[in-house]
Amino acid sequence: QVQLVESGGGLVQPGGSLRLSCAASRSVYTINAMGWYRQAPGRERELVARVTGGTSTDYADSVKGRFTISRNSAKNTVYLQMESLKLEDTAVYYCNAKIRRYYYSSEQAYWGQGTQVTVSS
Repeated sequence: QVQLVESGGGLVQPGGSLRLSCAASRSVYTINAMGWYRQAPGRERELVARVTGGTSTDYADSVKGRFTISRNSAKNTVYLQMESLKLEDTAVYYCNAKIRRYYYSSEQAYWGQGTQVTVSS
């Protein structure tokens, strides 16, 4: 079974920074995309940022210019560098990956367990 293991959440003051990491727990045939979603209380889960094909990136408008997603394909790891954090960035952040486990496998979506990011003064 492949798991996505997240780390790096926590409590930070407005204007501060955090770096999230997410790694696949074992080797797989290929990972087509990796990204981060978030869900705040009472709201739907939303895309924050994703990287596809190793270099193509997409960001939610609310985080453009503040967050940077990057990927280390050799380590099956994705990072989210968050700068200038705002109160409204408070949420549980989930890692997502689209994985083909074996060469004969179809692509499946995997989710991490979630890591809490709290922005508060």
